[in-house]
Amino acid sequence: MKTGKPDIPEPQPDREGAILPEARARALVVSGAAPTEAEAQPQEDRVPPLPGRPDRLVGTVLRAQSGFFRVQTERGPVECTLRGRLKKERRNTDIVVIGDQVEISLVSPGRGAIEEVLPRRTRLARRAAGTRGAYKEDVLVANVDQVLLIFACDAPPFTPRMLDRYLVICEHSGLEALIVATKVDLVGMERAHALFAPYARIGYPVIYASTVSGLGIDQVRAVLDGKISVVTGKSGVGKSSLLNAVQPGLNLATGAVSAQLNKGRHTTTVAELIPLTTPGGGYVADTPGIREIGLWQLSPEDLDWCFRELRPYLGHCFFAGCTHVHEPDCAVRSAVAAGAISPERYESYVRLREER
Repeated sequence: MKTGKPDIPEPQPDREGAILPEARARALVVSGAAPTEAEAQPQEDRVPPLPGRPDRLVGTVLRAQSGFFRVQTERGPVECTLRGRLKKERRNTDIVVIGDQVEISLVSPGRGAIEEVLPRRTRLARRAAGTRGAYKEDVLVANVDQVLLIFACDAPPFTPRMLDRYLVICEHSGLEALIVATKVDLVGMERAHALFAPYARIGYPVIYASTVSGLGIDQVRAVLDGKISVVTGKSGVGKSSLLNAVQPGLNLATGAVSAQLNKGRHTTTVAELIPLTTPGGGYVADTPGIREIGLWQLSPEDLDWCFRELRPYLGHCFFAGCTHVHEPDCAVRSAVAAGAISPERYESYVRLREER
């Protein structure tokens, strides 16, 4: 998404339903500025209706809280609620989340109703408890280009098992994953590299960052530029502090880590898409901190593939349907013994496999 466009741009190409808000509307949301005289004119003469549905607009959900949704459209932001029929539909996933593309109808100036939710091209989701002991899909954000996995080197301590879970979810969802190692100033670069080097060796980009020294901030800003991204990780790792450093003026709430429990306190309570002022624009979702993350509808075969370092050895075991846990002549276990696969990552794989 490029800035510097006219105030009234032509609609962008439909990228599988992903129609993104324009720079001018984005600026109004951030600044709270009053519309210009041209923007205050009747909108019907300036904005073409949705093809085949002149009574509806398409927009992107920027914020969702307690059944109310802020939807960015080519006519500006609209505060929306869900139509009753959408609430009644039986689903094992969230009806609307931030990043969703939706069709809305206007019910009054600045107010609307969500009529339809367009198919999601990507999603970041986890397993959550549903009703009557069943599980449901908890979608954190939809239609994103990449996921920045934020993990602290210390305070709270680095948890490789949780990072492995996140990476599996990203692989299964087809999402590009980047790792941001925060609070490098607490442990030093040598220790930080030792913690995250196993992930760099298997091809995941790792950015080492510190909001105290400014280390890595420009790199994070560069990878966010022009994309729709989500930053996620457990509470207290410094997600909001990182975004405040990347884009001064956001003033996202931050909090200290509990000295007694060495766990982060939730400071982000509402997930929302935040417009960026980088040269290429873009959006970033700051999600509430997550302490537990379950895998949603993942077969053992899918789990094998989601550990990218296992892929060269899949299909080369002596036994068909090898679980790579106890069978003899297993190509995966042989690779672990030879040092080609990290024992720690293999242990994560075994634990996740036992959950299937």
